[in-house]
Amino acid sequence: MKAVIIDDERPARQELRTLLEEHPFIEICGEAENATAALKLIEKEKPDLILLDIQMPGKSGFDLLEALPPPHPHVIFTTAYDEYAVRAFEINALDYLMKPINPRRLQATLERLRERLIVPPDPVANTNSAQVWTDEDRVFVREGDRCWFVPIKSIRLIESEGNHSRIYFENQQPLLHRTLGSLEEKLPAKLFLRANRAQIINLSSVESIEPWFSGSLKVKMKGGPEIELSRRQAQLFRERMSL
Repeated sequence: MKAVIIDDERPARQELRTLLEEHPFIEICGEAENATAALKLIEKEKPDLILLDIQMPGKSGFDLLEALPPPHPHVIFTTAYDEYAVRAFEINALDYLMKPINPRRLQATLERLRERLIVPPDPVANTNSAQVWTDEDRVFVREGDRCWFVPIKSIRLIESEGNHSRIYFENQQPLLHRTLGSLEEKLPAKLFLRANRAQIINLSSVESIEPWFSGSLKVKMKGGPEIELSRRQAQLFRERMSL
């Protein structure tokens, strides 16, 4: 897989080179320190992937993408600024990595890309093969015209509403077109627990716990409601969290 690194800072380009050395299926075919040089390099090498900074002297990373003729390579943004995340995902970037780059996050993104290039996506594939998020990841959330780039660990509660799910973070409660089960498969198990058929809780957001009826538990969430853990899930909670 051919890749190009585009960043105006030499140390940042060297950091990416070092990280990519751990992935032998990636061949770095060039570097560029600005959008003008990058455009010529991409037209010459026709890479599968570009690792792209956003703020550079002259034209930005977004300006470069607008100038590229199709077909476009896959894009991973690497930047020190988080305010461009929504725009990045609106143009279907593979990922938006904050500097300093998290090696595990980069590895997960590259593996997704490799699978996509080697095995075309199957629309009826079992969702159990979906990538599992980590507690350090951030996810793109959209409801209508509003968008957020949300740290996984900031999500306090997820509630089922039919075939949709409402997620609670900060003072926001967007409704997503995703089932509770599909979200549960991707959440880090060490941080989240299915409380009952309709709710998933973030264990770090639990404020207090008390015994409830028939072996169940009632938990109070920080800044949120009281939630009953079913008898089965209460037992699982005890097994996971007890000394």
